[in-house]
Amino acid sequence: MEAYPDVANNYVQIITQWPGRSAEEIERQVTVPVEIQMAGLQHLTHLRSTTLAGLSSLMLIFDDNSSSDINREHVLERLSMVNLPANLVPQMGTDWSPVGQIFWYTVESSNPSYDVMEKKSLEDWTLEKSFKSVKGVVDVSSFGGPTKEYQVRLDPQKLIDYGLPISTVEQQVANNNTNAGGSFIEEGAQQVNVQSLGLYHSVQDIAGTVIKNANGSAIKIGELGTVAQGPKIRLGQIGRATHLHDGRIVDNPDTVEGIVLLQKGDDSDPVLQGIHEEVDKLNGDKDHPGILPPGVKIVPFLDRSDLVHYTVKTVEHNLTEGVILVSIILFVFLGNVRGAIIVALTIPFALLFASICLDISHIPANLLSLGALDFGMVVDGAVVMIENIVRHLTHYRETRTPMQNIRDAAHEVQRPVFYAIGIIITAYLPIFTLQAVEGRLFKPMAWTVAFALLGALTFSMVIAPVFASVLFRKGAKEWENPLLHWLREHYRTSVRAAIRHRFITVGIAGILFLIALYLTVGGPIGSEFLPHLDEGSIWVRGTLPPSEGPTPSIDFMNRARVVMCSFPEVTQVVSQTGRPDDGTDTTGFFNTEYFVDLKPKEQWRPVFRQDKEQLIAAMDNELEKFPGVIWNFSQPISDNMEEAVSGVKGELAVKLYGDDLRTLEHKAEEIQSQMASVKGIADLGIFRIIGQPNLNYSVDRAAAARWGINVADIQDAIQTAVGSNALTQVQRGEARFDVTVRYEKPYRDTREAIDNVLLLAPSGERVPLSQLARISTDDGAEEIYREAGQRYIAIKYSVRGRDLGSTVEEAIDKVTHNVKLPAGYHLEWAGEYESQKRANKRMAIVIPITVMVIFLILYTMFRSAKWALLVLVSVIMASIGGPFALFLTHTNFSVSSAVGFLALFGVSVQTGVIMLEYINQLRARRRGMEESNETRIFEAAVEGAVLRLRPIMMTMLVATLGLLPAALSHAIGSDSQRPFAIVIVGGLLANLVIGVFLLPTLYVWFARDDDILPAAETGEDF
Repeated sequence: MEAYPDVANNYVQIITQWPGRSAEEIERQVTVPVEIQMAGLQHLTHLRSTTLAGLSSLMLIFDDNSSSDINREHVLERLSMVNLPANLVPQMGTDWSPVGQIFWYTVESSNPSYDVMEKKSLEDWTLEKSFKSVKGVVDVSSFGGPTKEYQVRLDPQKLIDYGLPISTVEQQVANNNTNAGGSFIEEGAQQVNVQSLGLYHSVQDIAGTVIKNANGSAIKIGELGTVAQGPKIRLGQIGRATHLHDGRIVDNPDTVEGIVLLQKGDDSDPVLQGIHEEVDKLNGDKDHPGILPPGVKIVPFLDRSDLVHYTVKTVEHNLTEGVILVSIILFVFLGNVRGAIIVALTIPFALLFASICLDISHIPANLLSLGALDFGMVVDGAVVMIENIVRHLTHYRETRTPMQNIRDAAHEVQRPVFYAIGIIITAYLPIFTLQAVEGRLFKPMAWTVAFALLGALTFSMVIAPVFASVLFRKGAKEWENPLLHWLREHYRTSVRAAIRHRFITVGIAGILFLIALYLTVGGPIGSEFLPHLDEGSIWVRGTLPPSEGPTPSIDFMNRARVVMCSFPEVTQVVSQTGRPDDGTDTTGFFNTEYFVDLKPKEQWRPVFRQDKEQLIAAMDNELEKFPGVIWNFSQPISDNMEEAVSGVKGELAVKLYGDDLRTLEHKAEEIQSQMASVKGIADLGIFRIIGQPNLNYSVDRAAAARWGINVADIQDAIQTAVGSNALTQVQRGEARFDVTVRYEKPYRDTREAIDNVLLLAPSGERVPLSQLARISTDDGAEEIYREAGQRYIAIKYSVRGRDLGSTVEEAIDKVTHNVKLPAGYHLEWAGEYESQKRANKRMAIVIPITVMVIFLILYTMFRSAKWALLVLVSVIMASIGGPFALFLTHTNFSVSSAVGFLALFGVSVQTGVIMLEYINQLRARRRGMEESNETRIFEAAVEGAVLRLRPIMMTMLVATLGLLPAALSHAIGSDSQRPFAIVIVGGLLANLVIGVFLLPTLYVWFARDDDILPAAETGEDF
C-alpha cells in the first residue's frame, strides 16, 4: 500500500567532488567530459547537469522501458572511459526514487559528552550502518553537524624558521601512518605472525611524528603548530524548532539529520516496519538500554507511515460511507433483503479478485487507485441481473418454476450486462497510453478498476445467478415500493410528453450541452495538471543572494525557522542551509529549506477556514519581512518530484537556453519582469548563475622562475595551506577520520593574510605569495545548469489563486511578445505545465480512437450503426453534468477529472445499452400486434423506458452515491481523487435527469420499420 505512486523516472546520478575549484573550472574539466561520454546511452531521454564550486552532478534520465540495474551498468562502463584530472573519482548515487525518502529524523542528545560533532560521528558510523541493515533500505543521507577530523594547523613562520616546505610536512604525515607485515616465525609448535604497528591512534601520535633531523635534534609536527581534533570545513547546517503545547518554542540551532532512503521499486510498508524496529533497538527504553549512548536518541520528524495512515484512513472512510449508501439504495429499490445481499457480495468478490490480480502483476495499491473504485459501478451488473431475476420471479411465479425464471431472466440481460461492463473497461483504455508522470500516476488506478470490473463481471454473469438459485429456491416476491410506483407513473407521463415535444426535449439538451462545452473550453473552468496530494505539511525554500556565506546564511535560517514555528498551526520546523557532505544535493549556503509540520486542520485558527493556501499566504506575509529573499512553498514529496521532473528546485520553471552566462541572466530578468504582472504568479524568482566573488591568484611564471620556485609549490600553498588537504586517516574501531594539514587560522582567513603567505626559495629567501602571482577578483558563476549539452538559466514560479493553464498561457503570451531573444537562445516552459500539455495532446489522440472502439462494440452488439450512434449521441449529450459540477465546485480541469470523464462515459453507455436493448426487445415482441408502426415504436419506447427505470435508477444512484463521500471529502489524501469523483457524481446525476428522457425521444425520432431488432424472447405481455 502506497500513499502516493512512484512517478519518478528511471535515473542515474553521477557525483564528482573537487573541493576548492570554481564552477567554471569544474564545468570545463569534469561536467562537459562526462556529459560527452554519457551522450548516446541506450534509453537515455534527458541529460542534465548542475555544477557549482566544488561539485559536479549529472542526472541521466532513462525511459520507462529501461531497467535501472542495466542503466547503472552502462553508466559504469562509460565512466571508465572518461579522462578527468588526477585523483578525481566520479561516483554513482544510490538507486532510490525522489519519493523514497521515507523516514526523516534528527539525533538529539542530553548527554554533555556528546556534542553535535560527536552526534555526527554516531550518525556516520553507527546509525547509517544500522539502518542499512534493514532490507529495502538502499542508503541513509546524513546532513548537518561538523564532521570530526584530525587537524595539523601549521605556523608558517616556524616552517620558514626550520627551512621546511609544506610538501615535506604532507609527505611525512602520510608516510608515518602505516602498518607493515613481517610474515611469521615459529615458536615451538606455533606460528606467530610478525607485524609492525604504526597507525595513528591519537593526537599525540600525530604530534610526535618526526619531520626531519636538524643538528642532531628531531623536528616533530607538534613543534610546527597545533595538532588537535576539529571540525571539517562545513558545507551545511541543520536546525530544529519545536512548538510545545504551552506555546513555548524549543529551538536547537545545530543538530544532525538523517534521511532513510528506500530502494527504488520496493514496498515501503515492510521497510518502514523494519525501520521502526531498528529505531526501538537503537533508542531502547527504561528496561532495555539501547545501542546509542545514554541521553542520545533518534527523534523522527517525518515518517511516511503517518501519511500512509492518514490517506488509508481517508480512503476507508470514503469507501465505508460509499458501501453503506450503496447498500441502502439496493434495499430500498429491490425491496428484497436476499437480493440486496447477493448484489452487495459483488463488492468483496471484486475487491478480492482485483487484489489477487494486482499481486500477481506486482502492482502496488495506492490512494488514487483505491479511491477510484466506485462500488456503485462495481455492482451495476449485479444490480441489473438480480433486479431482472426478482422481477421474473414475481411476474411468472405461477407459470414457471423458480429455476426456469432465474435462467430466463439471466439469459435476458446477460448480453447487455456483458457488453456494458466491457464498454466501461474499454473507456479506461486511454489511461494505459498516458506517458511519463501522468502515466505512472494513473496506470495503477486503471489496472485496479479494470481488474475489479472483470471480477464484477464474473460475479454478475456466473455467481449471482447461482446465489439466486440457492436463496430463491421457493421464489421471491417483488416489493411494490410506493415511491418507485409514484416515480414510475409520473415518469411514464413525462416521457410521453417529452417524446411528443421532441424538438423542445432535444433543444433543451442541446442548449445545456453547448453551455457545458463552453464551460469546458471557453475559460470559466480552469485547468491544471494534477491536484496536489495534501501531505499535511509544508516545504518552504528561501533563496538568498548567490554569494551568501555560511555565517549570515545560518543566522538568517535560525531567525526564519523561529518565525515559522511561532504559528500556532505549526508543531515543528526543521531547517537546512547548504548541502550535505556527500554532494547528493546540488546547492550552497544561498539556499535554505524548511520542513514545516502542521497540526490537523480541525485545530487551526478559524481565520484560515482549514484552507492551507490561506495559511501559506499568512506565513508568506511574515517571511516577506526578510529583505532580498525569494520564497517558494511546496510539500516534501511534491518538492522532490517537481525537481526530478523539471530539474529545477521549484514547482514550475521557465528555462532559457544559451551559451553566455551574463546574457542568460540579463534576459532572465526581462522575462521575470514580464511574468511579475501576470495575475496568479507567485514565488517568482531567478536561480542566479552569476555573482560568486572569486579571489584569483594567477601564477606569474617569470617571477617564480626568478626566485627558483616551482609552480607546484605555489599551488600547494594555496590548496593545502589556505584550503585543506586530507592526507591520511585515523582509525578508531570501525570509524575513520581524515588527517588534514592547513595553516593556522590567522594566516589564511583574510586576503592580506593569504597575500603574505611566505614560500621558501632555494636560496633561503622568504618570498610572499603576492610577489609570485597576479591577484585579481571577479564575479564568477555560482551555479551552472546544463541540459542536452547546453547551458540554461531557470526562472521559477508557482501559481496560486488561479488555474495553472490560463496563468501560464498569459505569461507565455507576454514573454513571447515583449522579450526578444538573441540568435541561438530559446525558451522551454517546464514542470507541471509541460506535463499537462503532453497529457492533453495524448488524450486528444486516444479518446477519439476509444470512442470508435466503443462504437464498434456497440455495433457488434446491436448489429446496427444507427443504434450504436444513438447510444453514443444520447450519452455524450446527457453527460453534461461533469462540466457543471466542476464549475459549481470551483474545481479545475485536470488529468484526474479527465479520467473521471472517461469513467463517466463508460457508465453512461451502460445505462443506454440497457434501455435500448430492452426497447428493441419490446418492439420485437409487439410485432404481431395489430397496431401501426408509429404506435408500436412509441409504446415500446415508453414502456421499455418505464420498465428499465428501476435498474437504471439503481445503477445510476449506486454509482453516484458510491463516490459521493470522495467528492465531498477534504481530508488528507482526498485531493487527487476528488476531481475524479466530482465529475462522475455530477455527470451521473445529470444523466439520470436528462438521459432517461433524451434516449427514448431520440429513439422514436430515428426508429424505422425496417430496423434491425433482436429475436423476440418470452417476456411480459402488454
